[in-house]
Amino acid sequence: MKKIVTIFILFFITAPVFAQTHLLPKFIRKMYFEKDTSKKGSFVILPVLSSAPETGLEFGGSGLYSFYTDTLSEYTRVSNLFAYATITTKGQSRLNLSSSYWTPGNRYHFIGAINYINFPFDFYGIGNNTAKADADRLGQKRIRANFSAEKKFGRYIYAGLVAGGYYYRFNDREAGGIYSTNPTIEDKSGGNIVYIGPTLIFDNRNNNTYTTRGGTLTTYLNIMSGFGRNSSYKGSFFNAELTHFFALSKRLVLGLDVQSQNLLGNSSPFYLLPAMGSDEMMRGYYNGRFRDRNYLAGQTELRYRLSDRFGIVGFAGTGEVFNKSFDFDALKPNYGGGLRYFFDVQKGLSVRIDYGIGEKRPGESRQSGVYVGLGEAF
Repeated sequence: MKKIVTIFILFFITAPVFAQTHLLPKFIRKMYFEKDTSKKGSFVILPVLSSAPETGLEFGGSGLYSFYTDTLSEYTRVSNLFAYATITTKGQSRLNLSSSYWTPGNRYHFIGAINYINFPFDFYGIGNNTAKADADRLGQKRIRANFSAEKKFGRYIYAGLVAGGYYYRFNDREAGGIYSTNPTIEDKSGGNIVYIGPTLIFDNRNNNTYTTRGGTLTTYLNIMSGFGRNSSYKGSFFNAELTHFFALSKRLVLGLDVQSQNLLGNSSPFYLLPAMGSDEMMRGYYNGRFRDRNYLAGQTELRYRLSDRFGIVGFAGTGEVFNKSFDFDALKPNYGGGLRYFFDVQKGLSVRIDYGIGEKRPGESRQSGVYVGLGEAF
């Protein structure tokens, strides 16, 4: 992975020179290096290449199409269509399709996403203090679908509905591990879930792709019900996230982000538990290494725009998962930095490369992770 990131860094540093001499193909120059102030739609692709013993070589790509539904208004936000697909030499695959659509004047906001995963992962157990030695390899097949629609009320308030469903199936690749021997782990075979619920959002950002002023308060409640054989789950999931941004100077922005996730109800299917670690929050932790009924995390990020095309960031944060009682002494650290290349200067869209660092638990190496993606972390 480090070699792949190095290739990306060298490409985006040296390619503008080649672009000026027209040594790169026209479609590459148009996607990554040519400025366009006409508010036309833009398309970018990002190749994906990695390898691991359990998957072999993984290859594929992601693509982002960004556009405005009203090119005459300076206030209508950027909409997008995103696709991601990979396949491995051992037959695993991942597919994601999503869209964020803002109507003219931002009067309505629609989000739709569906993703499919047939991919192994490591399960460490439940709680804020799982051990690396307990890692248990699971096979996973998962389908998720999510749709939401919000209407604008007043100047900054959006309210609406969210609905969707989950399909999870698991199999134990390493018999005798924590997954099969721990009796407290619920719904080991997976389940089928549908949900619906309200959303309420406050949003006064000056821009939804590269925010320099304002922020959001996003809340939603998923009221969930299992269906089909062996899917009797009844419960709900609550999410609240607060972000705010401060323009410290023309090129320097400070961003703050706090998120709380809570699984409500009497049952605790392990695959519905909030999980720490992603390319957006608590970067540096393996996703799902720590999971429990409640998750609280916060981060701050300092973003400096070196030029129209390049930026650097530094970030730091903390968080924990817990069953019932939050404990300040149990908070885990994370920090790191990254590079940004803005392939669409007008829309504020970038390729992101981050390196996150987490805690060092006794007897283990320090946790860390590298992330390559499109757009800012929050």
